Formats: sequence, C-alpha cells, structure tokens
Amino acid sequence: MENMDVNINFKNILVAVDDSDDAILAFKYAISRAKSENAKLTIVSVLEDEEINVFESLSGQFIHGKYEDLEEHLKEYKQTAEAAGLTDVDVIASTGEAGETIVEDVIPKVKPDLLIVGSESKKGLARHFGSQAAYMAKYSPVSVMVIR
Repeated sequence: MENMDVNINFKNILVAVDDSDDAILAFKYAISRAKSENAKLTIVSVLEDEEINVFESLSGQFIHGKYEDLEEHLKEYKQTAEAAGLTDVDVIASTGEAGETIVEDVIPKVKPDLLIVGSESKKGLARHFGSQAAYMAKYSPVSVMVIR
C-alpha cells in the first residue's frame, strides 16, 4: 500500500441542522470545511412528524406556520454561512422523519459528496432503528461525517 496520501476534496457539502448542540457543531464544521475546500454548502432541516400532535395536525394553519418558522430559521443559518465567507449556500426545509427524508429525498436532489450531521438529535430519542445520525450513516449513498 504505497502512496497513502489520498486527498479527498468535497465540492458539494450537505449539513443537517436541528438546533441541538451537536447540530450546531456540525454546522460550524461544515462552514469551515466548505470554506477550506471552496465547496457549495446546502443546509437542510426537517420538521419531524412527531413534533406535531394530532390536534395541531388537524390545523393546516399550524403546520404551515411551523414550516414558515423553519424556513425563516434556515435563512439565519444561510446568513451565518455567508457572513463566514461562503458564497454558494442553499437551504432546504422539509417534513417527515429526518433520516429517511434526507437519505431518500434530499440527497438525490442535492447530489452532495459529503453529508455532515450531529450525533444527537435535539430530542435525544433513540428511535426504533436507532438515532437519526446512525440511520443516515448506514443508508446514505454518500460519505457521512458524524460530529460530536
């Protein structure tokens, strides 16, 4: 195994955010990585179904309001990334189960070559298939970096 200095440069980085401490660390790392590699950065956040109770789900108004809040919040993330010097920044707001939505919907659309996620979700719930980060690491078609 000669010549082990493999230099992998990522050109299209996707970072998942949910306001947990780990996700904020992942976001900061993603900015730094995108800057050093002159990569495009896409920031995704998913409004999870279990954050909406049955009464709230009867009100389309409520979900619409929550979704608008998420989009507003993502604009702040985008401004932070741009203020740090990134010029190619996109945001995506989605709904569903975070891991599944990112692997099945967002990755095929964005076509990143690296997904960066925090190791804990803000709820800290271990779901039936383990954490969202574990799910994404297992099923993502692209490299995944889990930040803690």
